[in-house]
Amino acid sequence: MAAMESAWKRAKRALGMSFCAQPPRRSTLDDVGDSFSDVRLSDASLSAASSDSGYRALIPTTPTPTSSGLRVSKCKARSSKRTCTICLGPMKPGRGQALFTAECSHEFHFQCISSNVKHGNYICPICRSNWKEIPFHNTIPSLHFNQPKATPRGPRSGDLMTIVRRVDSLNVRHCPNPSTEPGLFNDDDAIEQHIPTTNKEHQFSSEQKSVEIKTYTEFTALPQSASREDFSILVHVRAPRARSSPRAPVDLVTVLDISGSMAGTKLALLKRAMGFVIQNLGPLDRLSVIAFSSSARRLFHLRRMSDSGRQLALAAVNSLTAGGGTNIAEGLKKGVKVIEDRGYKNPVSSIILLSDGQDTYNVSPNTKAVRIDYKSLLPGRYLPVHAFGFGGDHDSAALHCIAEVSGGTFSFIEDEGAIQDAFAQCIGGLLSVVVQRMRVSLECVQPCVSLSSVKSGNYASMLSGDGRSGSIEAGDLYADEERDFLISAKVPRTSHEETVLVQVGVSYKDPVSKDTFTLQHNMVSIQRPRNAVLETVSIEVDRERNRVRAAEAMALARAAAEKCNLTEAVATLEEERQRLAKSVSGQIGDRLCLNLDAELKEMQERMATRRRYEVSGRAYVLSGLSSHSWQRATARGDFTHGDSLVQSYQTPSMVDMLHRSQTMTLGPMHPPVRPARSAGKRSQHK
Repeated sequence: MAAMESAWKRAKRALGMSFCAQPPRRSTLDDVGDSFSDVRLSDASLSAASSDSGYRALIPTTPTPTSSGLRVSKCKARSSKRTCTICLGPMKPGRGQALFTAECSHEFHFQCISSNVKHGNYICPICRSNWKEIPFHNTIPSLHFNQPKATPRGPRSGDLMTIVRRVDSLNVRHCPNPSTEPGLFNDDDAIEQHIPTTNKEHQFSSEQKSVEIKTYTEFTALPQSASREDFSILVHVRAPRARSSPRAPVDLVTVLDISGSMAGTKLALLKRAMGFVIQNLGPLDRLSVIAFSSSARRLFHLRRMSDSGRQLALAAVNSLTAGGGTNIAEGLKKGVKVIEDRGYKNPVSSIILLSDGQDTYNVSPNTKAVRIDYKSLLPGRYLPVHAFGFGGDHDSAALHCIAEVSGGTFSFIEDEGAIQDAFAQCIGGLLSVVVQRMRVSLECVQPCVSLSSVKSGNYASMLSGDGRSGSIEAGDLYADEERDFLISAKVPRTSHEETVLVQVGVSYKDPVSKDTFTLQHNMVSIQRPRNAVLETVSIEVDRERNRVRAAEAMALARAAAEKCNLTEAVATLEEERQRLAKSVSGQIGDRLCLNLDAELKEMQERMATRRRYEVSGRAYVLSGLSSHSWQRATARGDFTHGDSLVQSYQTPSMVDMLHRSQTMTLGPMHPPVRPARSAGKRSQHK
């Protein structure tokens, strides 16, 4: 023992170390977990700015000697040789390396000690005292608020280094490991039952609460002697504006890939994006986070995003580390379980799923199965999963399948720095749902008229056997969101001066009041003159016909590309581009037609080689198909740029949230300002 003590003293003298006389404080580090009761977060990691509406900006800040919150011991012993005892390298100011001084007064290279802590070592390498504050290394760039900025495209030169206070184990309930999670996820926070008083007589005349219906016929007149088997009728519906009164609260589950491929910049940017989501949820919204790699675990239950709830959610997300495989199916199952098992239900619910890799696990008992049956993991279209493919190696086919089956969208985040903007656009929609379960009904009026087809994209449609009636299940609509449906009707010869084609009706539920409304539109009719008249096709109908055909061409091109026939795929897109140019709306330079042409051209370029198609072409095409099929904005390519050609379906609420992300305006929520519609938007109906 004496020999060992003598050796230790010699080593101490060689390193010039001096021990702190202060006894180490006994503490243990608990996992960031399911409940963070009475947790006090470090001022260095989170700062809160109060607001009248209860929102608080919770923003990581760079620690300074005066504001870092570090409790440094009065014992100021230093190494006389200024040597880092981890790497044994010199610690001299001005060498471009950050230094970290622990509460026991010992000093290390920040990079060395943060790496040490990352692997679970929370004890001083010199004096073996337990640390209350631990170094956390974060590559998130510094945030500048209320200042216009470009979307970050990667880490900046200056890393943000924050000190995260270790949470006292006595004040924290443990985060359950996957093996100890409850059998039922019915431990969600209770919700406030707040149903505003409504005046049903006023609702139909209120601009803010009524759905707008417009119809357009291919021609306003058809000669009495003429008949048509496919006379086109456009049905256009538009949701009300965003509410000035409280909106519908949301239950949101984010399912996040933290596999080994997410390490480094990707995980830092994901944490930053999740921080933005958390900061923009309201006190009545609830959030749960599922993290998956080789397995999946719930970071915390469905929790209300009050001031304390947001702080605790940020701490949980900040605790994530990357490693392991990619088990998308397990993460998805656990996310769905959170929604299905909840004891309370907010009016709107959704899942956000993000992954950057191929699913390396198979839930099917058949080991020879190539593709997991994701459809069996989903409860149906009442729970939309908005899937995000991150980078060039994600499984776009699987994520697109999940989104399509559930009624959600698939977005392609090609540029890693755009992840926050992509999330912002998505939640801008989810936080503005004003219409639920919209159903469009079609009823033929005159005996000889019947419906032959309905072009409704991914929205389920039905025609009766005799074609005399039909319906479209149009789902939920965000504020100011639009839907266009192209109907074909059989119109016979007649001796009358007018033919009534169809009557259109709309029914939907208000997510806040839970009232159901039914609106009947005027009859859709055309004139029937005795002699032929020279008439130009409706621009609105022609524009929608072009959009539908362009989407069909994209699907055909994708099918050819999957069969390794890229030449056929490119030719299919070229043929559609030429048809667009010859159309009525194309010849007058209609902006939507120009946008479609540019989109088809971009797809052609991404199908130029097999390699290009595998890396980005497939994901770009699938995201485009998702957008057109649901008539809803997705993230892909240059979607964040002001002159983007893929912004046709963005709503004012999405634009507002996207702007907030790009300028980092994290103050109180305000109703989005409705921007003026540009000619480039698809809403050009007059």
